[in-house]
Amino acid sequence: MSGDTQKECSSAVSDSNEVSDSKPDSPAGGPEALSKRQRKRLAKAQQWEEQRDLRKQKRKERKQKKREERNTQGDEGAEFTNRKRQRREAEPSSLRLVVDCSFDSLMVLKDVRKLHKQIQRCYAENRRAAHPVQFYLTSLGGQLKQNMDERDKGWVNWKDISVKLEHFQEVMRKEDLVYLTSDSSNVLKELDESKAYIIGGLVDHNHHKGITFERAQELGIDHAQLPLGDFVKMNSRKVLAVNHVFEIMLAYLEKRDWRDAFFTVLPQRKGAVPMDEEGLDSDEDTPPKHTDQEEEEGSSDGHSAEPIKRKDGDAQDQSDGKQKKTDTSVSQSEDKPQEQTAA
Repeated sequence: MSGDTQKECSSAVSDSNEVSDSKPDSPAGGPEALSKRQRKRLAKAQQWEEQRDLRKQKRKERKQKKREERNTQGDEGAEFTNRKRQRREAEPSSLRLVVDCSFDSLMVLKDVRKLHKQIQRCYAENRRAAHPVQFYLTSLGGQLKQNMDERDKGWVNWKDISVKLEHFQEVMRKEDLVYLTSDSSNVLKELDESKAYIIGGLVDHNHHKGITFERAQELGIDHAQLPLGDFVKMNSRKVLAVNHVFEIMLAYLEKRDWRDAFFTVLPQRKGAVPMDEEGLDSDEDTPPKHTDQEEEEGSSDGHSAEPIKRKDGDAQDQSDGKQKKTDTSVSQSEDKPQEQTAA
């Protein structure tokens, strides 16, 4: 075959390829022909579907490989296995801890969000506790529920928690209820695991002081306070957040010792020291320091060792001034008799 003939054949083949490329992929009477980019996308999608089982198999192999690596890591692997075993061997307690969410209308949105974070912490701590309690949220609604729905949609899948729209009195027997409030004259010595202990779900920064005690009296139910003042001296506000009270109760169920429970949970920034180790140089008149983190967590009414009588630093300054004047008058009265005696 001559060179001219070969050129004519090659040109014919190229022309036929161009014609085949221009033919529509769709059936006659169907939509317009797909572009080259669309055909590539379609091919990739088909390939992705065809390789679905292969990808699944590879994921299984990667998980198996990680599992084998953990088992061959020595001490670290043993520690991980022990943690898993401890969770499985947790002994649930029959004690009920209830967060009363009926104070929703008394909080601004900022404090509602703080309460939401505290409830999340309670849930997480209870899930990994040695003796998890029967956790209840009651009277859930309003701003709090809306905030939970918007910011943590997965809360509806929480396990080992009972979420109720009703008030706790409609869910539990009246004789089983004990409201935790610092204004109570009753101090908890032991926990009765047949009881349901109520924690006021309120972040109010003492704007509604004593409201949980009033609520307990209105409902005619038992009330008590944690024995914080018997074991702990703090340099900051003696008001605990909802999650702190919750965690202290969990710690007591594990340790059966209030002092150990308090010092396992209380934040270091609160300057908590044991009552029997309190230094002689401690200044009781030093005003408490409010930290930014403390403001972020917020405080709930009814969880202090004693009611807080001073509302701001001015009252402290005035009391200091009165004390100084009293000391001066006393010293003068003591000097006068000495002068008369000397005369």
